[in-house]
Amino acid sequence: MRTLIQVEFDTGTANRLIADGTMPKALQGIMATLKPEAAYFAPTAGRRCAYLFADIPNEYSLVPLIEPLWELNAEVTVTPCMNADDLAKGLDIVNGS
Repeated sequence: MRTLIQVEFDTGTANRLIADGTMPKALQGIMATLKPEAAYFAPTAGRRCAYLFADIPNEYSLVPLIEPLWELNAEVTVTPCMNADDLAKGLDIVNGS
């Protein structure tokens, strides 16, 4: 299922991990594992934030995929989402097409 994984990094922890070189390596590993179809990085509520859109094959896959983010002291929100094609298919079902 297409999923939005919103990651908010604790500022103090992120500053330390950036300074010691841990953050870039950790993010490379996370990106290689998740293989997101899109990834955006932006400040959110004064914190470093990542928006990762990835296909999660099943619910239990979240555990190993998300654990490395929690190890970085990040707050993680997972939200099922869809693109315009997915929405159109869903609306067709609602309309009985």
